[in-house]
Parts: sequence; structure tokens; C-alpha cells
Amino acid sequence: MSSIRRKEALDYHSRGRRGKVEVIPSKPYSSQRDLSLAYSPGVAEPCLDIAKNRDDVYRYTAKGNLVAVISNGTAVLGLGDIGPEASKPVMEGKGVLFKVFADLDCFDIEVDASDVDTFVQTVKAIAPTFGGINLEDIKAPEAFEIERRLKEELDIPVMHDDQHGTAIISGAALINALELAGKKAEDVKLVVSGAGASAMACLDLYMQFGVRLENIAVFDSKGHIHAGRESLGPRKQALAHASTPLADLTEALKGADVFVGLSRGGLVQGHMIEGMAENPIVFALANPDPEIPYAEAKAVRPDIIMATGRSDHPNQVNNVLGFPFIFRGAMDVRATAINDEMKMAAVRAIADLAKENVPDEVNEAYDERGLGFGVDFIIPKPMDPRLITTVAPAVAQAAMESGVAREPIRDWEDYKRVLAGRLGQDNTLIRNLSGRARRHPQRIVFTEADHYKVLKAAETARDEGIVNPILLGSRDRILEMIEEHRIELPDVPIIDLMDSGQRERVEEFAAHLLAKRQRKGLTREEALGLMRRRSYFGSMLVETGEADAVISGLTRNYRESLLPPLQILGLAEGVKKVAGMYIVQAKSGPMFFADTTVNRDPSARELVDITLLAAEAVRAMRIVPRIAMLSYSNFGSANGRDAEKVREAVSILHAEHPDLIVDGEMQANVALNGELSEELFPFSNLRGRKVNTLIFPNLAAGNISYKLIQEMGGFEVVGPILLGLRKPFHILQMGSSVREIVNMVRIAAVDAQTNR
Repeated sequence: MSSIRRKEALDYHSRGRRGKVEVIPSKPYSSQRDLSLAYSPGVAEPCLDIAKNRDDVYRYTAKGNLVAVISNGTAVLGLGDIGPEASKPVMEGKGVLFKVFADLDCFDIEVDASDVDTFVQTVKAIAPTFGGINLEDIKAPEAFEIERRLKEELDIPVMHDDQHGTAIISGAALINALELAGKKAEDVKLVVSGAGASAMACLDLYMQFGVRLENIAVFDSKGHIHAGRESLGPRKQALAHASTPLADLTEALKGADVFVGLSRGGLVQGHMIEGMAENPIVFALANPDPEIPYAEAKAVRPDIIMATGRSDHPNQVNNVLGFPFIFRGAMDVRATAINDEMKMAAVRAIADLAKENVPDEVNEAYDERGLGFGVDFIIPKPMDPRLITTVAPAVAQAAMESGVAREPIRDWEDYKRVLAGRLGQDNTLIRNLSGRARRHPQRIVFTEADHYKVLKAAETARDEGIVNPILLGSRDRILEMIEEHRIELPDVPIIDLMDSGQRERVEEFAAHLLAKRQRKGLTREEALGLMRRRSYFGSMLVETGEADAVISGLTRNYRESLLPPLQILGLAEGVKKVAGMYIVQAKSGPMFFADTTVNRDPSARELVDITLLAAEAVRAMRIVPRIAMLSYSNFGSANGRDAEKVREAVSILHAEHPDLIVDGEMQANVALNGELSEELFPFSNLRGRKVNTLIFPNLAAGNISYKLIQEMGGFEVVGPILLGLRKPFHILQMGSSVREIVNMVRIAAVDAQTNR
């Protein structure tokens, strides 16, 4: 909390609508009929069906997607027993995490009951409301008994996240740390500081994957837990195997392989870990201050593999890596419990994910470069979008295999698509394009390869198997960046136009350009000068068949970047003007916007050409174009130059291309609201068809629209896709992210395949 001021935190919670959550109806409620369906008399029908078959509650209500986050406030964060009311901000926050990371709805329930019986009876009484129960911030040892009884007495998933969440995430980290340290779980000596609910759950799980009880030393606030200590509870008695007590943590850590801290900050000093074994593993998980400061531990033992609970150090053990996706998977198969098999499946899935290539949006989210499996990356980052499609399916499958799933999943690929769609990540189009691109990887020129984003995008696209990159730029700078950022691009050709060895090639390409444009005022010297520019040279690589497509323009003005492909590659047969198109990735599917980048004020005939280019591009993506021609007018409701030219363009399209699904002129809301369109304009060719392609009357309208949607709507936007060239050349938006560049590479690769 050192970077967050007290007033800032209080203002965040109190300003505007107080708190962090609200309830929003998921069905229409604007009319009296809607309200009659929502409540009386319509609500009686699902009630009667559920009375006959209790399982129908999952069909007619939100139960199957609703989690209760329940606490009595007896062990809140590091604040102790502060009571149920004071725990409510934390429980609301936990509900936000469930929603943001897994699209699970939550009610936070704060129970004024510190004794086990009352708490259990209260939770059992309200359990019919929920599809799952997340217990939170309940002190030990009561937490153990509460969870045990609720798991036995309820038939829905129950998990005390403070226990099992930390166990699962630290377990995944430990598996990977042991691999990097070259050690086996059954051989390591492990020391634990802390004996609360979380520590007990961690030890239970570690022993499931091989850590031996006889190699574990546990310390609580009274010292080493050993066989000679009196007044130990049942859980601690199970850990009291040693007959001789250890004096303190300093003694215990001598020769130890692993230290796990689940206690409080400042308990461990640098000299205490100096004597640990080679490649020591230290998980100092007390928050906000670890048992030993990260910098101190690294200074004393440079060979350390360390994790903390803090986001400002590598390897953050954060429960959000697990609980949203564990409940998501469990509830999606209507599991009757969250069992050991499901928890271990989550551990393995999280550990394995850390070994895969890290998407650049994760690097960018954490202002990092070159994240990858190693001592500073043994578990994924919380913002990794792949967690939901990795952990939830693993948990669901384990539930099915262990016999606790009541509604098994049949189609796993479809399930993963649904999971991605829950968070607005439904990239079916991009995924399909990636699949096509992988079948025949294309040679793509990156004209600004000495820029980090471009180089990282080339690596990502190559790893995906969609491209054979050709890097154009300063050789020394490219090699320097590859080493600095640990980018892996072995055996990829680098073309540096400043190399003396490229002089002959530059002259050869200049001769080609001169032959094309000598009657358009170009001289030999000018041709040589142009060919020393990367975008011209890259275009000529494609023109001569040495490459298949070009990606350019990250640091260049769009109009300036457009000249080289126009002059060298030229227009496709029958095309009179190029156009630009963007793809807006909506939850309901992709939307295509044209023209958004090239033609300022197209005529009616030029609008026809733009529409045909867009339709061809959409078909190339294996989608049937359903096109709305936009204006401020609906089918002649208003006149004016823009409305009239769009009207004329539609008339031409209907006459010359009767098979094309297109209509207009129409306003944007009419185009996108099928019910409104059918009600007001039932004669439209778009009746009963969901529009997926929008043609704008001029560049201002198109450009403003996509940029507003991109910035205000939170949609992912892919483009601009340059339409109408004879061979593929795509110009990036200035300042594009790595993710946006990779999306353009996918488009370019498929474009090049189609162009062959």
C-alpha cells in the first residue's frame, strides 16, 4: 500500500456510486409487459417447473453463474479480526475479481457469526441461492472445520480461498522453481514460517506432488512444531514428526532447499539464508512486507529463486491466478465439490502456462519486455488472458474424471471459445486467420525491424508459425535489440541497406523502378534515392517475387507510406482506387468498416468500388458480407450531397450486383439494430440479416467512427487493411502495439496466400 495514499483509497470507494458493485438486470424491463414477465404473473411458470425438477433452477435463474463470497471478518488481509462490516470492502473487491477475470457474478455476504455452528448453519441456509461458495478471511482453526463441514453437507463447489488459493499458486511456482533449480520434490528440505490455514493447505498440496513430511520443518509464533510440544491441535500434531526441536529459523534454514513464509514481515534476515543449499527457493509471501525484503535476499544469494506476494517484484504469488478459473471450471460442469484432483489440475495448468511464450499484451500490461520462463518468471502474470482458457478447462476435465461433474463438457474447443467470449476475447476470426496462415507461412518484410515492437511482433508471428520474417533495418541495432530483449529469431535474414554488399541490389531495384516511372518524371538518381528507403525496397522485394508481403508504417505518416506500394506494386486488375478497412472485434462477431483511411470524399461510383473491395476482402476471410451504406438519412428521409451520393451508390449496386447483400442509405443505429430496422423498414434487403460491414460516406465519418469505438468502446480494432493493391502491402497505424502488428501480419499472410 506504500504507493497508494489513504485519501486516494477512501475516495475510490466513496465517490459517485458508493462501493464497488451494483446489480444490473439481464433481461428487458422497460415496458409493463417486461415487468409482468420478470415478476407476476409470468414468473410463476419457471417456479412451477423448478418445483417439479429442482435442477431446472440452473435453467431459469442465475444460480449457475452466481458465487457467494462469504466472510465473518475474523482474519481480514493482514488486519486481523476487524468484524464483518469492516470486511465488506474486501468481499466486494473479491466479487469484482470474479467478474473481471471469469465473468462470474457475485453476492458478498458478511456473516456476524464467529462460532463454527452458527456460521455453517447460516451458509447452509442461503446455499440454494448460489452455484458456488467462496469462503474468505476466516481465522484458523475455525476455517478448517467450517470448510470441512460445508463441503460434506452441500452439493455445490465450496473453497476457502485463503487456504487453497495460496497453496495452488505457490504449488505451481514451486514445481517450476524445483525444475529450474534441478531438484526433486521428494528430496528437498523445506522450512515453513506460519501454521495458519494457508500454510496448512500449502503443505497438504506440496506433499501431494512429492514433498516428504519428514523433510518439513514448520514454525509458528511459539517456535518449531515438534513431537515434544504440548497443546497442539490436530492439524499441527500431524506435522510434529521431529523428536528434537530446532532452536529457531536460523538453524532450520541451514542447508534447506526451500523456505515458504506465510507469517509476517521482517522475520528473516540475509544472514539466515546465506547457509541455504545451492539455488535456494524462497517464497516470502507475507503482505505487504515479505519475511525478507526482495533486494536483500537477492543481494545475499544471487542464485536465489524468489517469489513474494507483491506485484512490484518478479513471481507474484497472487490468488487471482487461480480462484476465478477454478470456480469457472467447477461451475461450468456443475461440480458437486472442488476436490484435490481439481486443485492439482489447476496447479499443473498454471505451471505449464508459465513455460509457454508470453503474449506481448502481457509484457505491455506490466511495462516489461522479454518475459519468459526462468528464475524471474516461474508463474504467469495475473493479466494473462490465457488463464481462463487454460485453467478452467483443466479443472472442468478433472471434475469429470474424478466423478463430481453433473453436466460434462462434450466439445472442448467450443467450450474454450465460450470462455474467451465471456471476457470479450472472442477472436474466432483472428484464430481462423492464424490457422490458415500456418498452413503456408509467407515471407513477410518488416521494414522497421530495428524498432522493438516490430521485432517482437516478428518473433511472435514466427513462433506462431505464420510467417518467415525478412528484417529490414540497421543490422547492428537489430542484433543489439535481439540480445538486449532476449528475442529469438535465429537464421532470420537481415537486410541493412547501409551495407556495401547491398549496393548492387539497390541499383538493380532502382532500375526496375525507373522502368516503371521514367515517363512519370522520375530520374535515375531519384530512383536510386527512393530505393534506399526501406518501404520502397520492401515493395520491390515483393514485386520481384523475393517476398510475399510487406508490413510498414509504424513510424511513418500514412499518406507517405502509401506512395511506395502504389508506385511499385500498383492496383489490382479492374481496381481504380485503393481503400482502407478496419475490423472491429465485437463480442457478437467482427464488424468491418470502410473506407477509413484513404478516400476523403468519394463519389457515388467510388463508393461502389469501395464497397466491392470491402465485400471481396470480407469473403476472403470466409465471411458472407452483409453491407449497410451509412448516412444521416434513412432511405430518402433527408436530402443533401452525402445522402444523395450514398443513395445513388446503393442503386448502382442493386442494379449491377444483385447478389450482393447490401442496402441503404441508412443511419448507423438502424443498420445495427435489427429489430428497429425490421419495424421501420421491412422492405430492406437487410431484413432478418445481421449487418457486419459498414460503408461510410466519406473519410471523416469512417475515421472518426472507428477511432471513437476503439478509444471509448473498449473494442479491439484490427487494421488498417489496405484494399485494392496487386500484391499485399499493409500500413500500420503509427504507434501500433505488438498485438496490433501481429494481427496485421496474420492478415498479410492470408492476403499473400490468396494473392498467389
